[in-house]
Amino acid sequence: MREVLLFWFLVQAQSARFDEEKAGKVPSGWTTAVTHEGALPRWEVVSDQSAPTKPSVLAQLSSEPARAQFPLAVFEGASLTNGEIEVKFKPVSGEVDRAAGLVWRYRDENNYYIVRANALEDNVVLYKVADGKRTSLAPVGTLAGTYGVDREVPAGSWSALKVVVEGSRFTVLFDGEKLFEVEDGTFTGAGRVGLWTKADSVTYFDDFEVRVK
Repeated sequence: MREVLLFWFLVQAQSARFDEEKAGKVPSGWTTAVTHEGALPRWEVVSDQSAPTKPSVLAQLSSEPARAQFPLAVFEGASLTNGEIEVKFKPVSGEVDRAAGLVWRYRDENNYYIVRANALEDNVVLYKVADGKRTSLAPVGTLAGTYGVDREVPAGSWSALKVVVEGSRFTVLFDGEKLFEVEDGTFTGAGRVGLWTKADSVTYFDDFEVRVK
């Protein structure tokens, strides 16, 4: 029992369901940003009756076609060095890209880690963004330059993306299945967490959770 109680003291859990937030607005406790220039991202709370937790979700609605533009929604309620981040997401549309991502150890719009699932490419890839340059990081046990893993990412329906952060090792899960691990030591200190899309991806997010150790 003592070990269980100690675990609860060491872990701080927060969640965002978006159902009490005002439609058409950025939810309270969140700020928006964008990596690289282009149209401003449009993060808004919208209604979606297919949502895992009805009725509202957080949506990125901008359909800016610039391939290198990355809209961000940053959660200001947690600073994470180690812990877990999870979200449910639904890729809605996008011809250039159809992506959803989780961000951690976020310093600013040009420096952070991100793992993203892409419904056009059917893969999941972990990157670092350092000084505005995005670089994919090969899974542990694969050849240098390996580009994530192939995984069906269904468009128009809900999936779950999760990352477990322990020091320089990051474990990625999709719908509860462990996909791969990555080792990298570029960003070691605490940073914010958040959500990410790319180019013209219109993506819905719900049931965002962060557990800080």
